[in-house]
Amino acid sequence: MVLANIFGPDLGIVAVVIIAILLFGSQAPKIARNMGLAGREFRKAQEEAERDAASKAAAAPPAVPQATADDKVTLSRSELDALLAEREARAKREASSS
Repeated sequence: MVLANIFGPDLGIVAVVIIAILLFGSQAPKIARNMGLAGREFRKAQEEAERDAASKAAAAPPAVPQATADDKVTLSRSELDALLAEREARAKREASSS
């Protein structure tokens, strides 16, 4: 207990590192190589995911501006019915193609 108070917790950390080097020192290059390969694969996958997200964002249709209270819509009843029929037909085509 007295030695722990003199050296503090730093001595414990140093001792664990020294023991690990003595026991696993011959495996250190292999471990470092595997960690490097894993890091490279992770960065590659991350860049690929970012490219996919960017291409999906570019391919997405532009957002439709929201109407405000001041905007007036001037559609006749027949134009509105035709527009709704067209949207329903498009939705059915998209549902059947999926």
